[in-house]
Amino acid sequence: MTARRVGARPPLARLLLLASRWFDEQSRAELERRGWPKLSAAQTAVFAHLSDFPVHPAELARRLGNTRQATADLVQGLVRLGLLEMLDDPTRRGGRLVCVPQRGLQLARDAYAILLELEEQLADADVVDQLHGLLTNLPAIGTGRSAP
Repeated sequence: MTARRVGARPPLARLLLLASRWFDEQSRAELERRGWPKLSAAQTAVFAHLSDFPVHPAELARRLGNTRQATADLVQGLVRLGLLEMLDDPTRRGGRLVCVPQRGLQLARDAYAILLELEEQLADADVVDQLHGLLTNLPAIGTGRSAP
């Protein structure tokens, strides 16, 4: 079966999605080369949504667009690897918080450095800066929160 195009060119959303997947695949492979455990795309997505922590598991699930159970499974896998911690919430009886221990912070630092290295491979620095500025100014991205 031959592929059929809907429009004359791919929509920007598709290109951004493919670019995001490329960055994720490249960074996960480089993290593994540097000695970090092999992580899934879903596991690295957790770190992308931990800009402010600690965070309640339900809030993390909302940010990820996952069910609470799926998020709990992801978090538990990362806890087993020593990359996240679950702690009691001092403000809510029986509440829990997802926290990032020192090992998880080191992973995040390494991943950040790798992403910057990948950006340098892409193109002219001015083009990357322009793209960064354009994307940062989108309403839902600049705040780090999902659009309503």
